[in-house]
Amino acid sequence: MHKYEGILTDLERQIADRRYKEGGKLPSIRQLSESYGVNKSTVIRALEELESKHLVYSIAKSGYYVVQSSPDTAPDSPDVIDFAASAPDPAFFPYLDFQHCMNKAIDTYKNDLFVYGTPQGLPALLAMMQKLLADYQVFTRVGSLFVVSGVQQALAILAALPFPNGKTKVLIEQPGYHLFIEQLVTHGVPAMGIRRSREGIDLDELERIFRTEPIKFFYTIPRFHAPLGCSYPTEVKKKIAALARKYDVYVVEDDYLADLEPDGKADPVHAYDEGERVIYLKSFSKIMFPGLRIGIAVIPGSLVDLFSRYKRIADIDSSMISQGALEIYLKSGMFERHKHKIKAAYAARSLLLRQMLAEHGPLAGGAVQGAAESGELSPVHTHLVLSPSVSQPELARRLRKKSVVIEPIDKHYLPGFPRDNYLKLNVSQAGDEQIRRGVRLLMEELGRYGDR
Repeated sequence: MHKYEGILTDLERQIADRRYKEGGKLPSIRQLSESYGVNKSTVIRALEELESKHLVYSIAKSGYYVVQSSPDTAPDSPDVIDFAASAPDPAFFPYLDFQHCMNKAIDTYKNDLFVYGTPQGLPALLAMMQKLLADYQVFTRVGSLFVVSGVQQALAILAALPFPNGKTKVLIEQPGYHLFIEQLVTHGVPAMGIRRSREGIDLDELERIFRTEPIKFFYTIPRFHAPLGCSYPTEVKKKIAALARKYDVYVVEDDYLADLEPDGKADPVHAYDEGERVIYLKSFSKIMFPGLRIGIAVIPGSLVDLFSRYKRIADIDSSMISQGALEIYLKSGMFERHKHKIKAAYAARSLLLRQMLAEHGPLAGGAVQGAAESGELSPVHTHLVLSPSVSQPELARRLRKKSVVIEPIDKHYLPGFPRDNYLKLNVSQAGDEQIRRGVRLLMEELGRYGDR
């Protein structure tokens, strides 16, 4: 990364986190030059890039100022501290870059984007995806790749189609992805849960279930689990792949936050799959914007024809315009730069969250009984283990009066599964000052329970 790009990324993050207020003046070119240890021309290049993105504007002989948001894009309640939302911060959406890619895609592919495509996806995008996935140690042939309308569509198809192992039941971590749980319940798909905690998963229990239950696939989020934020170590991922092969169970690996991984050696379960039992899913909604509705599914050869048939029945194809724009976005290098910006911004928020939890933790007394290990935290979310005396619905009502939003964990469990009193905390839409103030208010409210 060039020096000016590092400055650009840092200034974008500070504007998004509202360190520089709308309409406020940025430090002078000389001050920025000294602060970043670079020459003035490097700073000017970064500022001109910010200006081209309509994030700042210049006034002759005065300096650079942060652009005011329009009424349509300004936050409805800037004082609300949202620890519940999991969608990416709109301040980081690559509006202008992606608009350019949309226009370029229409010029490049023309009629190809306005007719029915194929269930598998735009060939040029599939080729780009094959290269991108190799960076995550997911090596596959193009024929195994399917563009899907988000991971949610892939999960809906997989839950519905019959598997070659002839089994019928879905196993899902508890707590787990709430929309998949809702889908399983709504459509009456046979499902059961296995407990996951900050310590991980009981591999003996997993093997017992694989051995004794008709599990067609095990749905897991090994990396930055939602909603806990923890990741499996390498030996656990290897064991899951080995057990799947031994008991003829498929594994559906949801790697939705792969792009935010700071550890280059943290490979997915798919990397250890020696029996074509791992189905790998990756989303772009958390790294770019939810409305893109583009994900990728790596399907084993034994399921390719079935998956293609069921997907064709579901929607013929995913948005061809979005696929064309994403292909150009990936190929141009814009995605790589955007990824670095998001990683840096979320890593800073995650670090601040850990610091604030440590600083204000004593305010909660005995109401907090544990938290995820700091080295395993997701860049956007984590959890606290609360005392059984803490009522999350009541806590949520009290905090809402103080403009702090949390969401009880209930919907992340299958009906009837024993629930741990976890409190999930997400900072994808919380700026620095909001994290500082919100954690203090949270711990003060928890302290009411600690005194009981």
